[in-house]
Amino acid sequence: MTQGPVSPDPRRDDDPARSAGEPGGAPDEYRYPGEGWRELPPSREDWLTEDEWLERLASVEPEELPEEDEDPENDPDPDDPARPGTARSCFRGAKGTSPGQRARAGQRARAGQRARAGQRARAGQRARAGQRARAGQVTRAVKGTRRGPGQPGSARRIPGESPGPVGAFATGQLLDTAPGGPVVFGQAEHAAGDDGRFAGATDDELTGIICGLDRTEAAACALKHAAIAELIRRSPDDGCALEGSAQMPATYDDFTEAELAAALAETRQAAAGMLDLAHDLETKLPCTRAAFRTGVLRLSKVEIIARATANLTPEEARAAEALVLDRAGRLTPGGLRSAIARAVIEVAPDKAQKRRETEQRNARVQRWLEDSGNAALMGRELPPADVLAADQRITWWAKQLKKAGLDGDMDQLRALAYMDIMLGRDSRPAVPAGPDADQHPTNPEAAGAAGGPGGANPEPGGAAGGPGGADSGPDGGGSRGPADGGSGPAAPAGPAVPAGPGLPPTAGVLPAGFAGQLHLTIPLTTLLNLAGRPGEITGLGPVDPALARDLAHAAAANPKSTYCVTVTDQQGHAIGHGCARPEPKNHTRTRHDPTGGHGPPGDHGPPGGPGTGLRPGFTFTASGDDGPPGGYGAWRLSTGVPGSTGLPGRPDLLIALDPIALETCDHRFEARGHDPGVKLRHLSQIRHATCTGPTCRRPAQQCDFEHNIPYEAGGRTCLCNGGPKCRTEHRIKQDPRWKVEQITPAIFRWTTPSGRQYITEPTRYPI
Repeated sequence: MTQGPVSPDPRRDDDPARSAGEPGGAPDEYRYPGEGWRELPPSREDWLTEDEWLERLASVEPEELPEEDEDPENDPDPDDPARPGTARSCFRGAKGTSPGQRARAGQRARAGQRARAGQRARAGQRARAGQRARAGQVTRAVKGTRRGPGQPGSARRIPGESPGPVGAFATGQLLDTAPGGPVVFGQAEHAAGDDGRFAGATDDELTGIICGLDRTEAAACALKHAAIAELIRRSPDDGCALEGSAQMPATYDDFTEAELAAALAETRQAAAGMLDLAHDLETKLPCTRAAFRTGVLRLSKVEIIARATANLTPEEARAAEALVLDRAGRLTPGGLRSAIARAVIEVAPDKAQKRRETEQRNARVQRWLEDSGNAALMGRELPPADVLAADQRITWWAKQLKKAGLDGDMDQLRALAYMDIMLGRDSRPAVPAGPDADQHPTNPEAAGAAGGPGGANPEPGGAAGGPGGADSGPDGGGSRGPADGGSGPAAPAGPAVPAGPGLPPTAGVLPAGFAGQLHLTIPLTTLLNLAGRPGEITGLGPVDPALARDLAHAAAANPKSTYCVTVTDQQGHAIGHGCARPEPKNHTRTRHDPTGGHGPPGDHGPPGGPGTGLRPGFTFTASGDDGPPGGYGAWRLSTGVPGSTGLPGRPDLLIALDPIALETCDHRFEARGHDPGVKLRHLSQIRHATCTGPTCRRPAQQCDFEHNIPYEAGGRTCLCNGGPKCRTEHRIKQDPRWKVEQITPAIFRWTTPSGRQYITEPTRYPI
């Protein structure tokens, strides 16, 4: 069989196993064998002739069970009743065979005995059909299947039918969707066989088995926690009665965790974690417990939800879990962590802020020995603004090390930069003496491409008024591929490179105010202090409304910060977007009133530090212009930053909101050539803020713009034929065994080699 991609043509594959006379039929030596045999009508089934397929696949309609040690050349007697689970012979003996011959044909050959003439004839007939049996098994294909296991197209299914003994695990079949439990485990164990090789399972069915066992593992773990909850009921603390519908005590006996730790050979801390999780599942998270029990959520995801809701009341915890459980099973752990954090902030914003401020008192630096023998150093519970600024400085210095010629990828250079900053050292090579010394990257001018706030790297702006990177608008410089490093933002915001050799990176200082080189997403109602909805920082995750306002106001103090506004639908999908531009000078209105801000009363000062002045007050009003055709109007954004004595304040910003293609596309931003324009790339990164791979969460700014239909094959360079993909997902998509369809401009459907399909939807912004 061919190994290449399956043609979309629904016709049958060329199959040498077909009977003579058909195109691609059997060769002449497999024609009519002689007297005593009749010609059967040509079969229209696609016989699966791969050796391993015949060896491993069992029949869907069993009739006979070959005895042990049977000669594989022998055919079982069709008159011999079959037992369940046996393979079925595809052919019957012809009329005219003597009773003695039929009796001998019904005997099982042992110890290498040869079959008699009638059996050899049947073996010849089987050869005529193009099949070679191993281990005494001959199998019959299910109608409608195309190829054997592992071959492209093997997962094509006719509803209700699936080849092989484990067809119930195929896509959409009974065991593929059944809750985890003993039935799924028993069927999977039977499919594994004595050797644990899952003989006879297609790739699709094997994937279904893996998923079923994952659900079963989760269900078993949920049952263990149910037993731990019962242990708590039987070990209440003194004076604690069983309360509520779950009949759980408020606290358990002090020595319960010691008993559990001894039983499981675990630490007391681990035992306490199990007890607390079991208690929360019973009293605060009943829907999460139910999803855990059926295997929809595994332990790691349940723990994410429990940790996020730890400070909530039972009523608040139930409200938060209800906002994520409809998709929690499909989300990656990182995606679920962001979703439940956003839900907690929506349900109880004040508690989220209080938790952040309280945990800052537990700020610490930890060190430990790695398994490799190296060491680790990590800061915990640090202010987000400081962490982001430090991360930018690390990336900025790593780029200077790279320019200086140091070897290593950006992860290695960032680690070296981290230690340089901590130790106040400079790891760049010494400046050579001679006329080329002024070319060394330590001179400040050489740093222009690398850093300082407001570098030329374009970054998408924040949705709904969040500050983005400098020059992040449609005209903000050339297009970008994947960024060089770090899990945080790619664009640096650091000081100019210190002049002179050997000066450490701590020689410069960051400018006042928060560096506006990050993608901060904040709902406009939160920015204007009309609501308390969460914001989000690319590379960190959701932030409570107070912190989001602090960061936005601090960014306004930096003249290099830029702003974008995104319009969303009811699901949070971006449907319109515009980047802010300064109002023309002949129409500029500036802020001079130092007391006229609209900042929320009682808010804390910006994280930019002391001396940054009064808080700016954001306003967002219609500009009076029509805006782009089919768009969402034109608007005026004022940061409210007042001017100092004798100096004007910040000018107002104008924003025209263009539509973003979701269901249909009018190709208004289509590029003529292969490379997308900056605005096209920017809008695709707003529509999908991360890579469009099914489980990838790499920021879109660090991804390629990838044509779904290749440009060379006539594909458009447009929102309806492209989106961000990281290099790994880009390579996966180009593999002929994989298939990616852009079924609408905003939705991608991935089909794996096994035939399983996964959908990637647009980013859901906070609304």
